[in-house]
Amino acid sequence: MLTEFPVIHTDVWDAIWGVPVVLVVVLIIKWLFKLSPAWLSTVATVVALTISIFISHPKNLSAGIFMGLFYSGAAMGIIYSTKQSFHAYRKR
Repeated sequence: MLTEFPVIHTDVWDAIWGVPVVLVVVLIIKWLFKLSPAWLSTVATVVALTISIFISHPKNLSAGIFMGLFYSGAAMGIIYSTKQSFHAYRKR
């Protein structure tokens, strides 16, 4: 029986560097390879999981997966919200 949730420790990497690094890497990949917008979420998830599992949380797989999905979602949220804000501003 599951009586306790897994403990996920965050550190400076998670708070300051994780999401911006994923965001920059995804944007660089998008510009270098002329990536279709339909592939951005997939690329963000792969990059975020790789960074999170192997760099941020190498000794804790569940934390690496959870934080990788968090990095990915936050980076894509920044990209899409910035795009929508820009379109709304230009329309006005």
